[in-house]
Amino acid sequence: MEKVVRIVKKGEDESNLDYWISLTPIERLRNLETIRQEVIKEKYGTAKGFQRVYKIIKRK
Repeated sequence: MEKVVRIVKKGEDESNLDYWISLTPIERLRNLETIRQEVIKEKYGTAKGFQRVYKIIKRK
């Protein structure tokens, strides 16, 4: 499959806008989350999880 790149000015690509408008808000959020995870994986190599949190308490 050959990749094709087409450069258009902002607002001239109606098909992209029509696609996103046709989705429900939940579908948009799911797609956004998928894109976000792909970017994180590309940039950092793995998905980041929560860091450990330690609480220091003073004993008497």
